Amino acid sequence: MTDVQNTPALTPMVERFRGYLPVVVDVETGGFDWNKHALLEIAAVPIELDEAGDYIPGAVAHAHIAPAPGTSIDPKSLEVTGIKVGHPLRGEVAEREGLDAIFTPVRAAVKKYGCQRAILVGHNAHFDLNFLNAAVARVGHKRNPFHPFSVFDTVTMAGLMYGQTVLARAAFSAGLGWDPKEAHSAIYDTEQTAKLFCQIANRWRHCAFPTD
Repeated sequence: MTDVQNTPALTPMVERFRGYLPVVVDVETGGFDWNKHALLEIAAVPIELDEAGDYIPGAVAHAHIAPAPGTSIDPKSLEVTGIKVGHPLRGEVAEREGLDAIFTPVRAAVKKYGCQRAILVGHNAHFDLNFLNAAVARVGHKRNPFHPFSVFDTVTMAGLMYGQTVLARAAFSAGLGWDPKEAHSAIYDTEQTAKLFCQIANRWRHCAFPTD
């Protein structure tokens, strides 16, 4: 039987990932080039712990972002995402305000768990991180809680666990389902990616650290 003092259920978040708090992020953009294309939507879900010490998705933070001055939009990207830039019901905010809407709750989650900073979790995570970093640089944001280059990528995790690298297929393999009508919404993609991360991480945790 495993010593109760060493069970993962009693391990605080700060000790799970070397002081980093996993935060799932998804961005919707005006193209693939983070140096020139606009950041249009962003969502983030901090990963938390339940009473048993398992990973669970936290509350989602979200912002629709107006294209920053000097950025461009490839119309083909809008055909995929369905985003209607400038629509009055979209509730667009300036890039700085959009980042604050994400960074403020992420910093609160980092503080809650005693971590030193957040680490971005994403599906093709460096795509999201590069757009995030480009936006941070444009507005000169000084309180970015995310590690500047390290990530956890659910493409790799799902590839190892399920043999799938496409998010929709990985979600199906994990038993999470997938609604194509909701896909390419930052909120939906972030929530599904967070569930996928938690499921894989919890399965590994229980295999690697059995409690009985």
